[in-house]
Amino acid sequence: MLTETEPRAAAFVNLYAVLGALPELCRRVPAARELLARDPRPVTIAFVVRGGPRGVLAFGGGKVEVVAGRSTATVVMPFVGPAAFNKVVDGTAQPIPVSGFHRIRFLTGVFAPLTELLARYLKPSPEDLADPEFRATSTALTLHVAVAAVAQLANEDRSGRFSAHLIPDGDVALEVTGSFAYTLRIADHRMTFLPEPSPRPKAAMTFADLGVAGRLLAGEASAIAGICDGTISMRGTVSMVDNVNRILDRVGQYLGE
Repeated sequence: MLTETEPRAAAFVNLYAVLGALPELCRRVPAARELLARDPRPVTIAFVVRGGPRGVLAFGGGKVEVVAGRSTATVVMPFVGPAAFNKVVDGTAQPIPVSGFHRIRFLTGVFAPLTELLARYLKPSPEDLADPEFRATSTALTLHVAVAAVAQLANEDRSGRFSAHLIPDGDVALEVTGSFAYTLRIADHRMTFLPEPSPRPKAAMTFADLGVAGRLLAGEASAIAGICDGTISMRGTVSMVDNVNRILDRVGQYLGE
């Protein structure tokens, strides 16, 4: 099994899957919306990674939006390469903006606490997980990050691109019964994550509940065991789900400790 990760692919995961979960955090967690309310003025933050991704987080109206491919913003943070950006997301280095100094208070008083809150939900303590509501939200956010990361690795990771090359055009639905549904859309072996149900999925993998999905992501249960006991089901073009699962295995190597 390939276990090495690629810094450039990790940068795409960090920008579009990890930081890309901030809109979902604000939608699900009241404390996140309270942080946004500290400074409701519109502000945009651009992350410009040399040799890697570039994109903008747009704050305003109590919401956060991710704008892919854009590099102009109120606050611009350039990085000399993917490794430098990954260190910032990992919390082992500090970003240095080159513009938007008049919004430094937004960075320190809103953006930084939001990312800390997101990290708490993505890497919860045992005490946090003892709260059923926190655990459910943590699992939902982790799933959001994992499915978004599948799309990034399908496009940027060497092993992920190999699996994506085997997937025909169409939608793969990932669903938790009664909770949510996400879409991975494949076109010309490029994958896009859509945080919404697919109108016409060509294949689907459905978890019985959030607990089943959480145990699978935590490595506490296997997909095969879930299929055998009926807590995980597949339909449609099963080979599409199989290759998505292969990329999902890589996600754990990128997002794990």
